[in-house]
Amino acid sequence: MNTTNARTATIERITGETRIQLELNLDGSGVAKVQTGIGFLDHMLSALAKHSRMDIALTCEGDLEVDTHHTSED
Repeated sequence: MNTTNARTATIERITGETRIQLELNLDGSGVAKVQTGIGFLDHMLSALAKHSRMDIALTCEGDLEVDTHHTSED
């Protein structure tokens, strides 16, 4: 692996409805630490990480008391 061209990103997105923090490594080993508060979304993102061998660390605080739309969209 060429470490001088690391394909990684750290992103934080804050809106009126959500606060999202993401660390992504495209050249990872398939490790996922996903906490969105939406079980199916957590499962799908974890499966994506595993099968694509990306490392994903994602936390999201959203207005789930309203619905799951904003968290899923953002």
